[in-house]
Amino acid sequence: MLNFENSPKKATNLSLNTSLLDAARHLGLNLSQTVNSLLAEEVKRRYWAKWNEDNKDAISAYNDRISKHGLALAKYRSWGQSLGDDREAL
Repeated sequence: MLNFENSPKKATNLSLNTSLLDAARHLGLNLSQTVNSLLAEEVKRRYWAKWNEDNKDAISAYNDRISKHGLALAKYRSWGQSLGDDREAL
């Protein structure tokens, strides 16, 4: 869904702070790669923040249901019991 790895590239004009641009060039930074990576991270962060906000009511309702009734197939679960997770009481 949010996979930007193999997408084609497009030339774009950016306005950047000249001092910052000079420092980046002095350090040998690949501007296109750096901006692309940071922009991809920010897009993903904002996408998931919006998804969580858009779905907060459904997530809350699901969590309330699980708190009240437990997981539907909890009686078949064995791996959590060794960790002190007693689900037989549900």
